[in-house]
Amino acid sequence: MLNLILLLLIVAVAVFLLYIALKSADFRITRSRSIQASPEEIFALINDLHGFNRWNPFAQNDPQLKLDYSGPQTGIGANYMWSSTGKSGEGPMEIIESSAPSLVKMRLEFVKPFSATNTAEFSLAPTRTATTVTWSMTGRNSYMHKLMGTILNFDKMVGGEFVKGLANLQALAER
Repeated sequence: MLNLILLLLIVAVAVFLLYIALKSADFRITRSRSIQASPEEIFALINDLHGFNRWNPFAQNDPQLKLDYSGPQTGIGANYMWSSTGKSGEGPMEIIESSAPSLVKMRLEFVKPFSATNTAEFSLAPTRTATTVTWSMTGRNSYMHKLMGTILNFDKMVGGEFVKGLANLQALAER
């Protein structure tokens, strides 16, 4: 009986690990918000990384965070290196595409606590009375990230931070 239970446990673990291996490595996390400001006003708060970090929840939530800016003040090539002994880890972020007033793309590299390269994208679409801002992050998960993502809900965790960030952006833009 004990051998049967052990065999079933081994088979269950093997099936679970196979399921993880077969999951798509590609991911996309997206959140949107309507903001009562022009695309130009909002674009300025994203395309300038100093302005971006006035509302970026990942920068605001870590009192240990240090930012080292370089490159141009705004647009393509603007970048910073972040480092923290707290929860943020470290890595560089750089604006890789900027099309005023509708799109900003950033390459986001995590060096610590894990290695990953993702793309953050901000698209701005005017409506009759506001601007819809969409914050997305795309990338590829390693096997370990797929395993962790099965146990933890990354879409909910990171998406929740996007929601906070978009609310912060709204508060700044609607002043």
